[in-house]
Amino acid sequence: MAAARPAGMTALRDALIAAVVALGLFAPLVGLVTTNGEHGLSLTARPVATAVVVGIVFVGRLLILLWRGRARREAGPTGRAVAERVGHRSKYIAWALLVAAVALPLTGSRYYIDLATLVLTYIMLGWGLNIVVGLAGLLDLGYVAFYAVGAYSYALLATTFGLGFWVCLPLAGILAALWGVLLGFPVLRLRGDYLAIVTLAFGEIIRIVLNNWVSLTNGPNGISGIPRPTLFGLAFSMDGGPGSFGGFFGVEPAVIQRIIFIYYVILGLALLTNFVSLRLRSLPLGRAWEALREDEVACRSLGINVRNTKLTAFGIGALFGGFAGAFFATRQAFISPESFTFIESATVLAIVVLGGLGSQLGVALAAIVMVGGLEALRDFLSFLGDQMNSPIFAGIASELPLFRMLIFGLALVVMMVLRPRGLITGRRPSVALTKVREIPPEIVAESRG
Repeated sequence: MAAARPAGMTALRDALIAAVVALGLFAPLVGLVTTNGEHGLSLTARPVATAVVVGIVFVGRLLILLWRGRARREAGPTGRAVAERVGHRSKYIAWALLVAAVALPLTGSRYYIDLATLVLTYIMLGWGLNIVVGLAGLLDLGYVAFYAVGAYSYALLATTFGLGFWVCLPLAGILAALWGVLLGFPVLRLRGDYLAIVTLAFGEIIRIVLNNWVSLTNGPNGISGIPRPTLFGLAFSMDGGPGSFGGFFGVEPAVIQRIIFIYYVILGLALLTNFVSLRLRSLPLGRAWEALREDEVACRSLGINVRNTKLTAFGIGALFGGFAGAFFATRQAFISPESFTFIESATVLAIVVLGGLGSQLGVALAAIVMVGGLEALRDFLSFLGDQMNSPIFAGIASELPLFRMLIFGLALVVMMVLRPRGLITGRRPSVALTKVREIPPEIVAESRG
């Protein structure tokens, strides 16, 4: 007890310091809000919101320090046993998610279908970026550039030449992959922070070009009237005439039919991305990516062509980003440069990091939690506000989207402290002489996996 008391006092002092820092940081960000008054804008103080945020930081920091100071249990499963258990159960989790995704449109709720479509878009983007960051170990902060290239490629091809979605989709992916290879050449000798800065600049350059090349991209006004995808040439129009989905099958036209079809399109594209990623990982190219991630010098000493390895990672990752961009354009029927800001790159990168670098299932779970979980929390708070007739819950639900990035940042901090390798920490080797066994996180963290 004598030894535990100083440790507890140290944790308490550290938590108080963190609370003071949080007060200085969040007092102007959370505690002040601009409101429209009789004489223009005015600042309104929100001491309760500030106190809640500071209290969360204090309690969270104290719990983390106490959890860290607790002695590890001597009896318990080893890291390898835990990794193998997670790897065994991940198969059932993946199949359960697949069945739920296929059966989701049976609910008939447009809200849930739209939300699931958004989640699947981020899952596809996360799997594409996972090739670059998770497998090849190349920190890319400008992944939204390939997303934008795919969207604008499809929009320009469809509106200018009258091509359909299924014709423009591979073309948009190829153009995005071309830009990925073009980005790869200047950054072949860059690593770490320098690579991140250059890719971040590339993403901003693409957005600025789209914003200023008015003759091609229509500038800030964007491109509207982008055609929707068709089912074997059958358009989902509301007139129900010949050549439409309703007219061909003899059913009453409804908007939900197009919504469900678009949902299954992104589900098929996401499954295609997952299948290709898993197949590439088991090939020599995928093993070269993982070798490059662990140690580039050792990779060169083994005779692996580092240049081609990096370029293929950028190109294939950009390919799937282009596919996702084309789908985004056809779903929204309108795109503008404001849809492709750095926030999108940061969100996708946070999904990859939280899910676990190199983990396909982890990326999917992180996208569900980060994108779908926030919406579910907002709906739950709105429901509580309606049932309890409480303006507090309704107010929190209305302002929750404003603190979206703050919530993401807190989630990243918590994950970096509790699970630095992400939700799925272990790795499954691509090649094994005997039975394939999961690699525990403590070995992976030391770059020996």
